[in-house]
Amino acid sequence: MSDDELLEQRLCDLGLRIEGSWLEPLVEQARRELSRRGLEFGARFWLSDEWLSPAGVPGVGVPFYLAHPRLIRLERSQMLEVEGGTRKQCMMLLRHELGHAIDHAYRLHRRQRWREAFGSSSQPYPEWYRPNPASRRFVQHLDAWYAQAHPDEDFAETFAVWLNPRSRWRERYATWPALRKLEAVDQLMDAIAGTEPAVRSRERPYSLPSFRLRLKTYYKRKRERFNPGYSTNYDDDLRRLFDEGTNSKRAPTAAAFLRKHSAEIRGHVVRWTEGQELTVDYVLRHMIGRCRELGLRAKGPKQQLLMDFSILLTVHSMTYLYRGREWHAM
Repeated sequence: MSDDELLEQRLCDLGLRIEGSWLEPLVEQARRELSRRGLEFGARFWLSDEWLSPAGVPGVGVPFYLAHPRLIRLERSQMLEVEGGTRKQCMMLLRHELGHAIDHAYRLHRRQRWREAFGSSSQPYPEWYRPNPASRRFVQHLDAWYAQAHPDEDFAETFAVWLNPRSRWRERYATWPALRKLEAVDQLMDAIAGTEPAVRSRERPYSLPSFRLRLKTYYKRKRERFNPGYSTNYDDDLRRLFDEGTNSKRAPTAAAFLRKHSAEIRGHVVRWTEGQELTVDYVLRHMIGRCRELGLRAKGPKQQLLMDFSILLTVHSMTYLYRGREWHAM
């Protein structure tokens, strides 16, 4: 089936399930992580149109496109990236949404210890937030420093770090003020472990069968809402490094070149930027996006291009970290 034919399909007719897909073992892993902590609150998982844990519901909606490789490819072609498209990223998002789900199940945001650590959950959600990449008052988990968006997200991000059995959060955050939030989560979870939740709703809001729109409409609306808007701050430097001439069509695109070597580049730059992984990943993603939009090509010796770009990424990452706060849409 071509993309055009697939885009004519309605979401409710896709016949997708978590069971039997690559998502199933990841969901089971998340359940095991909860169980090992004594957190048995009957978390439910279902396919929806996006990542979510609806207010008052102790469960997690997972984007439908993750349930099938063909839809993952379509998502990438339509949106340029796939949120949760790797096992690592999917687990990060599952843990984050479970933070919301357990808050809903036990109404944790009403507890004094929660409010002392994270603030008021009733604070209105902003349309935009302006994070401080250098702040150590928040954990670093999902990209765009999402913990800084709202107290609810601060809790969910902190819970996700706490839940991850490999996070070694006591060591990593030993000198950060964010450690106090992790300790608050640890205390809250210890208090509810083995207890019955206050909410046991079996609802599955926004489940896939409820969406009767076609995929082409879904993506039209999604692009309007989530236009990535890659930063143009890097254009001059990228044009100096890569080629935009018509005589370079045999050379790989700069975006493809950078994606192929991103692990190597990232490894160098993270060491040079004092381990600021989130900042490096954010700037790298935007630079790759701008290379694609500008139609640049990677012409020249491979190692020289990699070294020059690594230096460029280091400079822009450090500039962003200490001077370049930007507004992020919620």
